Amino acid sequence: MTYKEQITSSNTELSKDPKTRFIGYGLQKGRALGTLKNVPGEQILEMPVAENLMMGVAIGMSLTGLKPVVFIERMDFLMNAMDALVNHLDKINDISKGEYDPKVIIRCIVGNITKPLYTGATHVQDFSTALRAMTNIPVYTALNEDFAKTAYELAVTRNQSCIIVEYKDLM
Repeated sequence: MTYKEQITSSNTELSKDPKTRFIGYGLQKGRALGTLKNVPGEQILEMPVAENLMMGVAIGMSLTGLKPVVFIERMDFLMNAMDALVNHLDKINDISKGEYDPKVIIRCIVGNITKPLYTGATHVQDFSTALRAMTNIPVYTALNEDFAKTAYELAVTRNQSCIIVEYKDLM
């Protein structure tokens, strides 16, 4: 199975749970680089280009029992969601003294450096190390199809939020 096939298969598996929702922009048209092609349309929530809003909506949905998967097309733009990620998602359990414990899966794509073309310095940054330092949220780097499979398995089986870092050059 190729890298992209593994990610597509993993997201198809996630969609089998009717409580799963996929949140992002351009999902209805591009279906997240084709990785959500098998996901029913009613599980996709199309959002404006507003990453902090997407993260806030995902947190709220998780507090109601839904299982949100946020698709951030470029990891660089996850920086726009850092308030919701670092000050809310990562801290809600502590702030609420355990009353709330949202679980959100965040998919971030590190942009392509080699194929089909280099998209520029603001589209290819990998903040995995920085995210590990800033939050208690596990960051799984999907460096190949085996790591991608493991990352999604951990995202499903662990009872906590996580960030899955994918690489467009491998798709």
